[in-house]
Amino acid sequence: MEIFYILLFGAMAAVVAALELSKTSKDRITTSSAFTSFKNNYLLVYSLMMAGDWLQGPYVYYLYTTYGFGKGEIGQLFIAGFGSSMLFGTIVGSLADKQGRKRACVTYCITYILSCMTKHSPQYKILMVGRILGGIATSLLFSAFESWLVAEHNKKGFEQQWLSVTFSKAIFFGNGLVAILSGLLGNFLVDTFGLGAVAPFDAASCFLIIGMIIILTSWGENFGDSSENKDLLTQFKGAAVAIASDEKIALLGAIQSLFEGSMYTFVFLWTPALSPNDEEIPHGFIFATFMLASMLGSSIASRLLARSAKVESYMQIVFTISSASLMLPIVTSFLVAPSKVKGEGMSFGGYIQVLGFCVFEACVGIFWPSIMKMRSQYIPEEARSTIMNFFRIPLNIFVCIVLYNVEAFPITVMFGMCSIFLFVASILQRRLLVIAESQKPKPQDWTAMKERDPEDEPLNA
Repeated sequence: MEIFYILLFGAMAAVVAALELSKTSKDRITTSSAFTSFKNNYLLVYSLMMAGDWLQGPYVYYLYTTYGFGKGEIGQLFIAGFGSSMLFGTIVGSLADKQGRKRACVTYCITYILSCMTKHSPQYKILMVGRILGGIATSLLFSAFESWLVAEHNKKGFEQQWLSVTFSKAIFFGNGLVAILSGLLGNFLVDTFGLGAVAPFDAASCFLIIGMIIILTSWGENFGDSSENKDLLTQFKGAAVAIASDEKIALLGAIQSLFEGSMYTFVFLWTPALSPNDEEIPHGFIFATFMLASMLGSSIASRLLARSAKVESYMQIVFTISSASLMLPIVTSFLVAPSKVKGEGMSFGGYIQVLGFCVFEACVGIFWPSIMKMRSQYIPEEARSTIMNFFRIPLNIFVCIVLYNVEAFPITVMFGMCSIFLFVASILQRRLLVIAESQKPKPQDWTAMKERDPEDEPLNA
C-alpha cells in the first residue's frame, strides 16, 4: 500500500482525536444524568442499526457478481431498491405517525433481516424481493428513528438544545466509527476467514436482532397524529399541505434532496473517478478514510451546535465548500494529464481528488446533525415521519435516473451536475435563513407580548 494512504489516514485520525480531546466547556453542553442515560440508550440502538446497514453496503454488488449477474441485471436490482424506497417506503414510513414510531423501528429490523436472508439465494426473483424489502427498510431507518427520538426527547421534557448533542454523537458513531468497524469486520469475515460474500449479511442480521431486543425492552411508544378518522391518504394530503403552505419546510425538503442526491451519486462515482484506467487502489482503506473525514465533520458540527451557532447560516458555507470539492474531478481532468497505463497505481490527479473527496465527506459529517436540527425545528410533530419520507421521493427519483443513465454521460458531467446541485442548495439555504430571521420575533415584540404580573397592578382603595 502506498505511503500516501497511510499518511492521509493517520493525519485524519490525529485531527479527529485532537478535536475530540481538546473540547472545552464551551464546546460541551451541560445536561442531566437522565438525559445522558436516554442519549446513550438511543446511541447504542442507532449504532447497532447502522452496523446492520454498513455491513451490507460494500458487499451487495460483489455478492451479485458471485451469483453470475452482469451490470445490467445488477443495475436493475439497485434501481428496484431505490424505487421501493420511493413508493412502498414512503407508505410504510408514513404509517409510523399513526401506528407508532417504536413499532416502525421494529418493522425496520424485521424487514432488513428478511432482506438479508434473501441474499442466500442466487435466484434473481428472490434477490429482487430482497432489494424491495431493503428499500422499505432504508426509508424507515432515515425517518422512524429520528421521529421517535425527537418526540420522546420532548415528551421527557429535555431542553431543545440537547437534541443537537444526540444528533452529532449519532453521526459521529453511527455514520463514522461504526462504518469503519463494520468495514473491517466484513473484510475479516469475507477475506480472512473465507466465509463467503453472504457472511456480512448474516452478521448484519445479528446486530439488527440485538438492536430490536433493546427497542422492545427499553423504548416507549410515541405517535404523530393517531386520530382514528385519519386514513393514509388524509395523512399524505396533510403533509403535502404543510409543505406547500410553509416555505421553510419546502426549502428544507429541496435542500435535503439536492444534497443527498449528490451524496448518493458520489457513492457511485468515486471509484471510477479514482481509477479511470483500472488503477489499483485500496478501496477499503480509502472508504475508511472517507468515514474518518465524516467523523471530523460531525465533531466540528458538535462544536458549532454547542456554541449555539446559527445552523441556517453556517450551512451556506458548508454547501458552497462541498460544491467546490466535487468540481475537482473536472479541474484535474483539464490541468493534470491522465495516466495512459492500465493497472498502475493512482495518478497525481487521483491524489488531489482523494483530498477533495475527504473535504466533501467532512461536509457530509456536518450536514447530517445540522439537517436533523433544522428538521426538529421546522417539521410539525404530528406528520414528522410522513413529511420526512416525502422529502425522499425526489431523492430516490434522482438516484434512479442517475443509475439508469450512469454510462450515458462522462463522469465529469455527473460531477458537474452534483456541484451545481450543491451550489443551488447553498442559495436555498440562504433563502431559508432570510425567512427564519424575518419571522423571528424582535426584542420589542417580546416586551409587548409579555403579560403584566397581577402583583404589579395597583390595589383598589
